[in-house]
Amino acid sequence: MKVQKRKLSLIFLAVTCIISSVGNAHAAINLFAAQPGASEFEQWWRSITLAGRIDGGIMANPARPDNGINFGDFIGDHANQVQLNQFALTLARAIDTTSNDYSFGFTLEASYGSDSRYYHLLGISDRAFNARYQIIPSHAQVDAHLPWLTKLGIDMHAGILQAPMGPEAFDPNARPFYTFSYTGQYSVPFQHIGMMTTIHVTPMIDVLTGIDTGNQTTFGNSDNNNKPAGYAGIALNNLADGKLTITELSRFGPEDSRLVLGREANSAMRFWNDILAVYKVTPTITVTGEFNYLHDDGLRADTESFVSYLSWNFAKNFTFNYRGEIYRDNTGQMVVNFLTNEGYMNGIAGRSTPTESAPPTTYGAMTLGVTYRTSLAKDLGYFAIRPEIRFDRSLNGTTPFNDERNSGMFTFGGDAMIGF
Repeated sequence: MKVQKRKLSLIFLAVTCIISSVGNAHAAINLFAAQPGASEFEQWWRSITLAGRIDGGIMANPARPDNGINFGDFIGDHANQVQLNQFALTLARAIDTTSNDYSFGFTLEASYGSDSRYYHLLGISDRAFNARYQIIPSHAQVDAHLPWLTKLGIDMHAGILQAPMGPEAFDPNARPFYTFSYTGQYSVPFQHIGMMTTIHVTPMIDVLTGIDTGNQTTFGNSDNNNKPAGYAGIALNNLADGKLTITELSRFGPEDSRLVLGREANSAMRFWNDILAVYKVTPTITVTGEFNYLHDDGLRADTESFVSYLSWNFAKNFTFNYRGEIYRDNTGQMVVNFLTNEGYMNGIAGRSTPTESAPPTTYGAMTLGVTYRTSLAKDLGYFAIRPEIRFDRSLNGTTPFNDERNSGMFTFGGDAMIGF
C-alpha cells in the first residue's frame, strides 16, 4: 500500500510540475527570441524549441487476473493500476523539408515512465533501472534536408530513432488510443540506432530506405546477433484529389538472438511487411486500413493481421475513435506478455525471463474511445483525456486471457495528457 501511495505521489508531483511549466510557456518554447537582422547562424540556433508532455493512465479489468496482467497489452499491462506512462522533454530544431537548399536540425528527447520498459536499446539504457518506471533516450538524432538526387531533395535522420513502421507511435499524441493494437506491439519494430532517408522523387512519390543495427539493439555484445537490418518502401501521396495516402514499408534482416539460435541467428531472416492507407472522407472523418505480414526464419513463425481505424471529429475538441483488428499468431510465439520489469529487453537479448503466452491463436479486438483535447489557454499548452473500452477475444477457441481462464477479455480505462 505504501508503494502504491508513493507512485501516486510521484504522478501528482509530475503533473504539478508540468502544469507549472505550461502556465509560463507556449506550446513549444522558443529558447531564444528571434532578433531583427540576425545572421543565418543566429536564426538557426534561435529556432531551437523545448517541449514537454506527461501521460498517465489505467486499464481496468473486472476479471482481476491473479497475476495482475492484461494479456496482450504492453502499455496498460498492469490491470487496475494507475501508472505514469511518460514524462518526456524534447529539445529540437526542425528542418525545412520543402527547402531548395540545405536545412539541418536535431531531435533530443528523454522519457521517464512505465512505457520506457519496452523502448530500450540494448547496451544503452536497458540495465539502468529494474523498477516499473524507467528512463530512455527516445530520440537522439541529427536531421537534414539535402538538395540531392531529385528536385525535391532528400530528408535524412541518423542516430537513435523511433521505428517508422505502422500508425501507432511511442508519442501518445501521435496515436488514437492509450492501448496499442496487437500489430503495433508484436509485428512492427520499436526503436533503432541507424539512419532513415526519404527521397522525394515527385510530389506524389517518396522512396523510403534505412539501415540499422537491428530492432532495439546497438553494437558488439549489445547486438543480439552480428548482422544489420534495413528498410525499403514507397509512399504515394496526394492521391484521390489529395484525400488518400498509401505507404508500403518492408523491413528485412536477422532479429533473433545468438543466445537462442547460436550461429543461425546471423542468417535467420525476419521479414516485416506493412501497408498503410489513410483516406480523408470529409474534413472531419478519416478512415485508415493497415495490413501486416511478418515471417521469422529462425523461429519458424508467422503473423498476419488487418487493422481498421475510424476517426470522427464530431464536435469542437471532441473526436470519436474506432479500431478493429484481426491478428493471427500462427505459432503462439509472438503474442507474449513479460512478467518482470526487465523481461521485455531480456527477451530481445535472448536471456531467460518469465513470460505468459498462448497457443496458436487468432485474436479479434475492438476498441472504442473519445478524445477530448483543448488548449489550457490561448497559445499555451494542451490537455487531453482519452477514455476507451476494449474487447479482446480468441476466435479459434483458445483461452489466453485472465490467467488462461477465458477466451475473451473486457478492459476499460484510458489516459490523460498534459504538455507544452
